Amino acid sequence: MEVEVDENDLKAAGAELLPGGRHGIRIQGWEVESLKRSILSSSTLQLWEEKLQTSHFPEMIFGESCLVLKHLNSGTKIHFNAFDALIGWKQEALPPVEVPAAAQWKFRCKPDQQVILDYDYTFTTPYRGSETIEIDATKFATMNSISLDGPNEKANVSAGTYNLQWEDCTEQIDVVALASKEPILFYDEVVLYEDELADNGVSLLTVKVRVMPSSWFLLLRFWLRVDGVLMRLRDTRMHCVFGDNASPTILRETCWREATFQSLSAKGYPTDSASYSDPSVISQRLPIIMHKTEVLKVPAHI
Repeated sequence: MEVEVDENDLKAAGAELLPGGRHGIRIQGWEVESLKRSILSSSTLQLWEEKLQTSHFPEMIFGESCLVLKHLNSGTKIHFNAFDALIGWKQEALPPVEVPAAAQWKFRCKPDQQVILDYDYTFTTPYRGSETIEIDATKFATMNSISLDGPNEKANVSAGTYNLQWEDCTEQIDVVALASKEPILFYDEVVLYEDELADNGVSLLTVKVRVMPSSWFLLLRFWLRVDGVLMRLRDTRMHCVFGDNASPTILRETCWREATFQSLSAKGYPTDSASYSDPSVISQRLPIIMHKTEVLKVPAHI
């Protein structure tokens, strides 16, 4: 989706595009930036193998691509990248999905040697993003301890960063407000990794963001379709309304859906893979297996 930004809309919102060839926007104390790079090089992949202790990876990893949202006054940084997502995959370690074509996949990773599919080859991840607060060197050098107001800050100081904690809540993301005819000042979609499962489906992790005059909204989506066997959709949505509050609030909604082709057939739905090419269209057919909403109160400053 290409978005043409009107200079008048930017000016009216008090926003500006990032300079120096960077792809992003600065608005209401936030800096939103996307980076899209080529597929991971073989040398970098070797480093990842050592760090993650595995030789199994998706076919296409965009390891240097990312989406970063940073609250400038506090240094709060929310970012999305393939490496952290694969850490989540490795830690969750789901059992491999049984498929009729499994015998044909034994050579998919390394043609010169047989590979037993005893790992989660779908690369399903529970990843919902990475968050830190970055403290600049000057502030960090003068801080012997950190004392912040509010229960959402966790003082794990290390190398000038500390982590944030989300709290469960009942508030929901206002989808009606998001559907309003507000101008889009910035939009992008970043693919983090993708695998076609040896032509037996798709495993895809992407993150999309759009910035409006009143808020930013993003969707991190893991989409899996193992043809004839299983579909899995893991969505993480985040919404931040700018308002007049110097300490913004971010809502995060997580929804996991999953169904077998067999269960969909029992409900009268089609079972051909062509009917399930767009996860947005068929998501309502997949039953919810996990749903939660959380809130993060961003500190005004450090």
